[in-house]
Amino acid sequence: MKFGVADYGMNVWDGGCYDFQTRLEELRTIGYDGTERLECIDAADAMYKAAAYRRMGMDFATCRGPNVETTLRFSAALGMEYVWLTPGDATRKIDMNTYLRRSNRFVECAAKFGLKTALHNHLGSRIENQEELDQFMKECPGASLLLDIGHLHGAGGDILATIDKYFDRIVAVHFKDVFIKDASLGLDVWSQRLRFCELGAGNCDEPWEEAAKLLRKRGYDKWVLVEHDTHLRDPLIDLKVSLDGLKKIFC
Repeated sequence: MKFGVADYGMNVWDGGCYDFQTRLEELRTIGYDGTERLECIDAADAMYKAAAYRRMGMDFATCRGPNVETTLRFSAALGMEYVWLTPGDATRKIDMNTYLRRSNRFVECAAKFGLKTALHNHLGSRIENQEELDQFMKECPGASLLLDIGHLHGAGGDILATIDKYFDRIVAVHFKDVFIKDASLGLDVWSQRLRFCELGAGNCDEPWEEAAKLLRKRGYDKWVLVEHDTHLRDPLIDLKVSLDGLKKIFC
C-alpha cells in the first residue's frame, strides 16, 4: 500500500505548483510516498519527471498529459494501472446517455493500452450521487472506480456500502473529511454548502475511519490518496494530520 497526495488543494493554496521536486521533498518529509498524478507537457517532460520521482524514492499513481490521447500513451509507457475517465463534458449539463456512451468508448480505448479507466465521483459532475454512481457502474461494466469518500458523503451517498459493493473495481481512494458551512444551501452550490478538510475536522459524521477499517479488512493494498480541496492553513499541517490518522488504521 502507498500513501499519496492528490495535490489539487495544495495548488489552490499556493496558486499553483511552481517546483514539483520541492513539493515531493516536502511531502516525503511528512511521510508520504508520492502524489496521485504526474503532470507533464510532453514525452520528454514525462520521462524527466518520472526519473526524478524514482530518484527521490517517490512514486505516482497515474499520469496526465496535455490531452486525452497523450495521457493514455504516456500512462501506458510509464506502466500505470489506471487513468482518470475524461470523456469530454462531465458537468451536470451533459445528457446521461451521452456521458455513458462516451465513457464506454473511453474504457474500450484505454483497455487497448492495458489501462483501467477510473471514474472519479465528484460533486457538481455528471456522476455526483449514489444513484448516479450505481447507474454508471452498471452501465459501464468495464470501468473502475476512483472512490472519493468526501464527495460521496457530501452528496448523501453510502460510503461503506459502496466499498463493499465495488471493492474489486476500486483502483484508488481519495480520503478527506467534510465540513458543512451552510446546510440550508443545496448541492447546486455545493462549494458554498460545504468544504473539505483534514480527517477528523469534519462536522457531519463522515465515516472515514470505518471506511479505512473496511478497506483494510477487505485486503486493500493500492493507493490511499489524501485530498483536501480547501486549506485554511499550511497544507502540510493538514496533510500530516490525515496521514497520521490513516496510518494508525492501515499500518
